[in-house]
Amino acid sequence: MRASSIDIHPNATWSQNGLTVAGGNGIGSETNQLYFPWGLYVDDDQTIYVADCWNHRIVEWKSGATNGKVVAGGNEQGNGAHQLCYPYDVIIDKESDSLIISDYENNRVVRWPRQNGIRGETIISNISCFSLTMDENGFLYVVDDRKHEVRRYKIGDTQGT
Repeated sequence: MRASSIDIHPNATWSQNGLTVAGGNGIGSETNQLYFPWGLYVDDDQTIYVADCWNHRIVEWKSGATNGKVVAGGNEQGNGAHQLCYPYDVIIDKESDSLIISDYENNRVVRWPRQNGIRGETIISNISCFSLTMDENGFLYVVDDRKHEVRRYKIGDTQGT
């Protein structure tokens, strides 16, 4: 479940000057830079996972870190199991302790081991995956922007409902 699912008081106010917690060092491919970050996920321990779209990678930022760590992709753009091509979104599947990535230009959803993963596994193919999320029951919801629909998948299902 995304961290944005928490209850926020209706009268809550927000500071107008946020704190940079990932990137902030201009466009680039160094571990302290991002290049068109699209999606992000914040884990229970406040670790941030960023879909660094134009660097074709997912970057993990520990709380207070000045540099991120590439945890998926980062091997130039491509369609190999060790590559991503314009990833738009990322979430964590806590059950399998893996990243679930919308690998947009490869038209696939990829599961990538969160710890020491060197390649991903395509779990849904032939989908223009723009965004995704998972509910508390383990259902995966995927936005297919070219078909103008949201599809729901259960574990082991590749067709969706």
